Amino acid sequence: MRSRFPSASGISYSFGPGPLTPAIKAIIVVNVAMFLATLFAPAITLQFGLRPVDVVTRLHVWQLVTYMFVHAGPSHLLFNMLSLWMFGSDLERTWGTKFFTKFYFVSGVGAGLFQLVLGLLPFGFAAQFYYPSVVGASGAIYGVLAAYALYFPSRPIVMFLLFPVPARYAVMIMGGLSLVFAMGGGGGVAHTAHLGGLAVGYLYLKRKGNRIHLLSEIQYRFLKWRINRMRRKFDVYSGGRANDVDRRIH
Repeated sequence: MRSRFPSASGISYSFGPGPLTPAIKAIIVVNVAMFLATLFAPAITLQFGLRPVDVVTRLHVWQLVTYMFVHAGPSHLLFNMLSLWMFGSDLERTWGTKFFTKFYFVSGVGAGLFQLVLGLLPFGFAAQFYYPSVVGASGAIYGVLAAYALYFPSRPIVMFLLFPVPARYAVMIMGGLSLVFAMGGGGGVAHTAHLGGLAVGYLYLKRKGNRIHLLSEIQYRFLKWRINRMRRKFDVYSGGRANDVDRRIH
């Protein structure tokens, strides 16, 4: 999944975080399979999309999980899965598959619960959250973005395909935009679920603190040190210049 482009100067450039990791591969497969299923049976979207009124009145509690695997169209699916691969791969390699999978579902379910709570508030605006159906993995992926900003704060992300911004600021910008759009009505997009996933992912990691799979973190850092040591020994670089701090741009 990583492309390298040689140049006359001997410098190579790479795109993306490398091969699909196990959890991300499984999540993508399930999402694609579910999307294909909805093409032949559109009623699946009604049963598996998150509709707070159905969760409360019909006890369709499974929707808090299944909505993450239903998408509104091919572009919606493609963008979410691409984002998951770009920002989740290094996290899964750092944490291990088990913790990454747990974190993904905590963020996604948390985003759904946030949407549900908004729909239950005793105010007039709550109806816009209570009755419509929410679909997509964006809530969980915003949790992944929060984790990415915490673990790789200086790594550049190309905003709007125009200019690179350090991850911590890029995620702040995306969260701010979601807040602005949510206050403006959303335009058919559940920006409040994005905010819920972002907040839940951030708070979950902060609650865990330095206890987050310390052994996996040490193993990852040791392996990375050994790889870099071998590269220096044989004068091999994976991309960019030898003195680059962050060689990947998302």
